[in-house]
Amino acid sequence: MSNTTRAKRLQHVMLGAVAATVLATSLGVSAQPTNSTAAPAPVQQVLSRKQQAIAPIAATMAVGDIAQLHAALHQGLDAGLTVSDTKEILVQLYAYAGFPRSLNALGELMKVLEARKQRGVQDAPGRDPGPVPTGRELLALGTANQTKLVGSPVRGPLFEFAPQVDEYLKTHLFGDIFARDNLDWQSRELATVGALAAMPGVESQLQSHVAISMNVGLTAAQLLQLADVLAERGQPEAARRARAAVERHVARPGTR
Repeated sequence: MSNTTRAKRLQHVMLGAVAATVLATSLGVSAQPTNSTAAPAPVQQVLSRKQQAIAPIAATMAVGDIAQLHAALHQGLDAGLTVSDTKEILVQLYAYAGFPRSLNALGELMKVLEARKQRGVQDAPGRDPGPVPTGRELLALGTANQTKLVGSPVRGPLFEFAPQVDEYLKTHLFGDIFARDNLDWQSRELATVGALAAMPGVESQLQSHVAISMNVGLTAAQLLQLADVLAERGQPEAARRARAAVERHVARPGTR
């Protein structure tokens, strides 16, 4: 893709970019608006080198492409991801791609780190997460995190039909995982979008996480850049799905 073509497309989409909408309507989820007095963070239009490295790791992990994951892990560590960052990405994604993919990817990361150590590369360890509450406090924290990420309280027929899933999402995904403070929410959403884009059949969840990504401060231009990176790293279908989800999001009525 030429720089001129990319610039024109980014400019067009950026004109329509806005804060994210609620979870995909195909899930039957409704939400009530909330007020926020937090000052907006400065808007960035370009992903950092570290941020660019996240989606290829997530996409190759999600489809079990160990050869491409091997290369993506090296590229991510070279770009400045710490060992803790990289582990956390692979741990989090078990919630989206399953334990087998996560375990296999963590095993590959161990091999990559050992090979780099043998070559004399000293990768930064990063930091461990702080303590996470348990019990009812965890449910309350997870509910608050989910509301903040989505932009509104989440409820709907699906969760009424299967309330245990609602509790798992709140206490585990948005509590146990998103409460871990060793990886910021933008990085977590870049990983989630990269993984979901790589997996066919989860377009509604991908659409939801494009919206959430913009709720945590990522822009349409950055998400389109994520798609470009996936294409450049040998994931054309993931790139196509990610790009389509971003373009659908910014084309919605009321988005400006």
